[in-house]
Amino acid sequence: MDKVRTAIGQIVDMGLALVAVAIVATVLFGPNLPFFGGVIGNLVGMVDLLGKAGLVGLIALGIIVWLFAKRSPG
Repeated sequence: MDKVRTAIGQIVDMGLALVAVAIVATVLFGPNLPFFGGVIGNLVGMVDLLGKAGLVGLIALGIIVWLFAKRSPG
């Protein structure tokens, strides 16, 4: 079970790193960048969706932040 948890953690870490690279690449090169162009739009859309959900969206955002803050670096 620990190996599965470690593997999932590594996949999540890689995904977060790819999102960070996509955000930086989109800011530097513009939104028409292949594979990375829609990342900022998707993030803005997700934040907008959570904002429209009211209290439920705020609770969901709190849970997401708690899950990512709980992860230990490395």
